[in-house]
Amino acid sequence: MHLTEAIRHNPMSRFQWLVVAICIVLTMIDGYEILITSFTLPALTAEWDLSPAQQGLVASFGTLGMGIGAVFLSPLADRIGRRRHIIGALGLLTVSMILAGLAPSYELFLGFRFFGGLVLGGIVASINVLVAEYSNAERRGVVMGVYGIGLPLGAAIGGFLSVALIANFTWRGPYFFAALVTAVVMVVAIAILPESVSYLVAKRPANALATYNEIAGKIGVPAATELPPAPEKAVSETFVGGVFSGVLSGVMLPRTLLLWLAYGTLIASFYFANSLTAKLVAEATGDPDFGINAQAMVAAGGVIGALVFSMLSRWIHPRLVTGVVMLFGFGVFVAFAAFFTDRTMVMALAVLVGLAVNGGVAAYYAISPSIYPLAIRAAAVGLMMGLGRVVAFFAPNVATFLQGLGYGPDDLYRIYGLVLVVSAVAVTGLHLVYRGQKDAMDDEADEAATLAQARA
Repeated sequence: MHLTEAIRHNPMSRFQWLVVAICIVLTMIDGYEILITSFTLPALTAEWDLSPAQQGLVASFGTLGMGIGAVFLSPLADRIGRRRHIIGALGLLTVSMILAGLAPSYELFLGFRFFGGLVLGGIVASINVLVAEYSNAERRGVVMGVYGIGLPLGAAIGGFLSVALIANFTWRGPYFFAALVTAVVMVVAIAILPESVSYLVAKRPANALATYNEIAGKIGVPAATELPPAPEKAVSETFVGGVFSGVLSGVMLPRTLLLWLAYGTLIASFYFANSLTAKLVAEATGDPDFGINAQAMVAAGGVIGALVFSMLSRWIHPRLVTGVVMLFGFGVFVAFAAFFTDRTMVMALAVLVGLAVNGGVAAYYAISPSIYPLAIRAAAVGLMMGLGRVVAFFAPNVATFLQGLGYGPDDLYRIYGLVLVVSAVAVTGLHLVYRGQKDAMDDEADEAATLAQARA
């Protein structure tokens, strides 16, 4: 039995769970650094006397960088390997957080956040794919759901810590703290994080067989005398035709378009709720700390959402669970709008808002890798995330524009609640497209056949 087959069919080993745990920590960093500007926005506004339009740019400019990074930097992982891609990105993230914390002006701050966004956008797809590849077939939905707690958990912890960090070290404190944590995790990743087995087989870098057997030993699989056959036809066809051809041709076209619509609309509501809740609640109550705490409760709710998704995925297909979560989000957004000035209800409903949108991100992270064949997986997931991050740039800016036209916080929550309905319909449509067809990861014993179907 080849190593990839052993990973797919054998029970999860301790080493596989360790890989998942490291990736959860990596997504915690992702969650904190994505939303760090929303936690510091009230303090940044006071520091530089930002206008509403400038506040919208602060809340979203990093996400614009993430979108570009996801599109142009994610494919590097398919060429240089997931491990090197992740470790290199962590080093650059450390630098970007230090620079943001040292920024002397609003303009330079935007530039440093854009740079950090570029790097952050490129790393997420690699982490996501690595978890999927080290999970066995039986537990993949559960593992991806548990892995999904990282992003909201990091955002929640970061939010609560930001109150103390800002109080003691001004708005710069959270950025320096993020740099320190990122540097520590980079050292851990260098020591423990393995390479993607699929990458070793497909690309055969220097010492590929030794690395392959080292991973096999940690998982409890006998060493191999040679690597399994590389999926040469799949790789060459995909990169000659281009990644876009791979995701937008044949049977992949409707799958990709429905996934992009579903994920993009979820991300619009996610970034609205996670970028502006602290600001809107602070303006409504006159208490910036309460706004940050409410924002942190949104993130905390995402942890619950990821766990709920993981449990439900044991009995219901993950794509259908994702649709249910989106519809639940619509109801919660409408309820939040109705009780926006009630402090007790705000805190309670903020958790449910997070359950829907932050948990929804975890759900889409879980269902997206299995849609695409190995040869384009990181690049395709990166394209999806890139689209989402571009949408993320516009979501808070559209909200601040509507607020300038006279729309209240309650109106904005109702609008973005309706956006979640679109996400629910699209992801349900995606599931219906699969009737009688297999996910890519269920059919990787014959990778060439999978790509042949994709390009038919």
